[in-house]
Amino acid sequence: MEFVIATHNADKIQEFRRILEPLSIEAVSADLPEVEETGTTFAENAYLKAVSAFHATGKPAVADDSGLEVDALGGAPGIYSARYAGEDATNEQRIAKLLDALREVPEEKRTARFVCAICCVLPNGDLLTARGECPGKIAFAPRGTDGFGYDPVFLTGKKTFAELSAEEKDNISHRGKALRLFAEKLREYKEKSHAEQ
Repeated sequence: MEFVIATHNADKIQEFRRILEPLSIEAVSADLPEVEETGTTFAENAYLKAVSAFHATGKPAVADDSGLEVDALGGAPGIYSARYAGEDATNEQRIAKLLDALREVPEEKRTARFVCAICCVLPNGDLLTARGECPGKIAFAPRGTDGFGYDPVFLTGKKTFAELSAEEKDNISHRGKALRLFAEKLREYKEKSHAEQ
């Protein structure tokens, strides 16, 4: 079964593929229009992106909206994670801004979580949604060379996300959790639809 992944982020597409392909779901990318993320929650933005991708392709579409919530910053950058340092900022610039904002914050108060909301729009108009969270802390400096976004400063245990292998990250990450929950819901949905035919 082919699902369009509503993102222009190549790293995210790879992550979706790794987690969905074992479930016989082919995650494909498409040339999709940009979507204005006007939602006030991760779930609302995921819905906007999934609906747009479905209308553009006519295929089942899956979108995620995800970001970093830092307790000492009142949950910021939150839904603005990708735009935290400006529209065209690099990952390095976003990380620099975050570390600067946390300059005076001691280790025990640097708690944070990655959040991922997933929305799938099916051709009959049905929606499937899932959410995953991964708690952690913000490191004092970037470490590691893998991953993307805020991964080099997001600590789970003694390692940052950027120091984990793709498999280790998928096992504990917010997106990994959300995608596994989504896959479970999709399986149940397919079984129910099959039973009703």
